[in-house]
Amino acid sequence: VQLVESGGGLVQAGGSLRLSCAVSGSTFTINNMGWYRRAPEKQRELVAAITSGGGSANYVDSVKGRFTISRDSAKNTMYLQMNSLKPEDTAVYYCHAYGYQILSGDTYYGDYWGQGTQVTVSS
Repeated sequence: VQLVESGGGLVQAGGSLRLSCAVSGSTFTINNMGWYRRAPEKQRELVAAITSGGGSANYVDSVKGRFTISRDSAKNTMYLQMNSLKPEDTAVYYCHAYGYQILSGDTYYGDYWGQGTQVTVSS
């Protein structure tokens, strides 16, 4: 299973970016997915999470009303639309998926992570 992020970059405060996370691995069934971030000298935090069907999403308070998480199951891709970006949003953003595989009749659960994509917001 591989998660590959894209869409990070440098943007001015008030600008927008859209992150993408493409999931590969045909035998892997995703339950929940989310975006985490780690800013310099800070702990990793969960920014947004979405359920398997995309029917429910949760956000950390600091991004509510500005970020939107979504999934396209047909493309096996998750997105994070980030608007009204602030310098404090600067961080490495990581895609995360929790799910399972059935191999030879046994079910294996696992957490999977992307490599991270840098988002830098200048003031």
